[in-house]
Amino acid sequence: MNSCSTTKTSNEEVLTNEELYRPNFHFTPKKGWMNDPNGMFFYKGLYHLYFQHYPDDNIWGPMHWGHATSKDMITWKEQKIALYPDSMGYIFSGSAVVDVHNTSGFGSLKNPPIVAMFTYHDAVKEKTGATDYQSQAIAYSLDEGMTWTKFNGNPVIKNPGIKDFRDPKMIWDAIHNQWIMILAADVETKIYRSSNLIDWELASAFGKNLGVHGAPWECPDFFPIKVEGSADMKWVLLQSINPGGPNGGSATQYFVGNFDGKTFTLDDSFAQDLNNFEGLWVDYGKDNYAGVTWSNIPDTDGRKLFMGWMSNWEYANKVPTKNWRSSTTVPRELKLINTDGHYRIVSLPVKELDKYISKTIKKDLLTIDKATVIVDKSTVDMSRLDIHFTMNGLKDDNYDFILSNKENNAVHFGINKKDKCFYIDRRSASQKTFSDEFAKKISKAPVTSDFNSIEVRIIIDKTSIEVFYDNGKTVMTEIYFSDKPMESFSIAKANSDFELKNIFINQLNIK
Repeated sequence: MNSCSTTKTSNEEVLTNEELYRPNFHFTPKKGWMNDPNGMFFYKGLYHLYFQHYPDDNIWGPMHWGHATSKDMITWKEQKIALYPDSMGYIFSGSAVVDVHNTSGFGSLKNPPIVAMFTYHDAVKEKTGATDYQSQAIAYSLDEGMTWTKFNGNPVIKNPGIKDFRDPKMIWDAIHNQWIMILAADVETKIYRSSNLIDWELASAFGKNLGVHGAPWECPDFFPIKVEGSADMKWVLLQSINPGGPNGGSATQYFVGNFDGKTFTLDDSFAQDLNNFEGLWVDYGKDNYAGVTWSNIPDTDGRKLFMGWMSNWEYANKVPTKNWRSSTTVPRELKLINTDGHYRIVSLPVKELDKYISKTIKKDLLTIDKATVIVDKSTVDMSRLDIHFTMNGLKDDNYDFILSNKENNAVHFGINKKDKCFYIDRRSASQKTFSDEFAKKISKAPVTSDFNSIEVRIIIDKTSIEVFYDNGKTVMTEIYFSDKPMESFSIAKANSDFELKNIFINQLNIK
């Protein structure tokens, strides 16, 4: 049977690989391989997304920067490839900023340049056994990010003899009136400063003995953020690691502290939390990696807008898509909260998603005293949903939601209060196996407080589920590849009755 054609056998339609697996509203390249989001900035009404891209195959290869644009972060238009590898190496991950005051001199005040910094990865040099095969380079655009000129003085930061030396993230530090850049350097983050985006001074390093290690750190991000409901300001460092995630493979940890313009130091209470938990994670699912925030978001907006790569290096090269591989997460707003002296990053889907709601089914109350179908394909398209509700009357029990079809494909997820964890179980998502690591075990996130009521939000798109518990305090993102489309969303019976209240089932009309 050809999986790339549509035929009918015994009145049963066989879907193409595209129809079955390509997401409805998560960005995917038209063809080829994609991994980390890169160079994300906002300018003149457009969100720009660049990404690690190999256009000639659906597995990782010589890296380019692909490019897509959007007016709302939800629907994307893929543009021409932005940066190609050259004699200095592949184009690895990096960032981009709008140089509003033309500090670099590449443009003018009237036409500010967009400046990108990326890692050159010299694969030829790597094969010789050298360690200094990664360096940092810049390029600039004078047409709002559509075409790029590489700086003739590259690299702007040479390799000091560190094997893993990559993924520069630049931001304008308005508090200290300087450009700063953070860089993943083996098992720590290096912080650089600049006045012009060309000449960089090493200011400090962070993290050598903090957080989760065991593999090189990757794809950092660093930004100031106000604590919700207060005037307090903290700095947050995002730091991805692979492997080392809480459920295996790739994941992104974070740190909360203070920055004096040179040095980042952990907040005392966060340092204590880090000792207790080892690592604190942006997302506990297996499929949110290398996420970073958009630069140049207007002060009138003020949000910290984030997007990750929705896959995991344990199996990313093996997932059963043909023409393309990988997608991004739904864009999210990050916030910092302080609960009884404990700082936590929370995240929820951006509000722009709401404008794509085409149909809403509202149910005020469901008393769950038996296995109950919440919604199925007879009333909504199960491949494009945004569902939220409140769970009440929870005891020390397991509350199991099931996304399923008649092929006995099922993704289970929910809250096991007895074992104090949130979970996703995709072991039955398909009858086919493409990777031993993909569904090796149930993914879990810790339940760290007692509750009998909790808010739940679920984003479902063909091959992914993103679950936001307690207004985004715990998030789990995972992909799956069912043999046929999912048809039903239900909840199992628990040992005692409980309620789902204020249920909103929103169908999204994104195509």
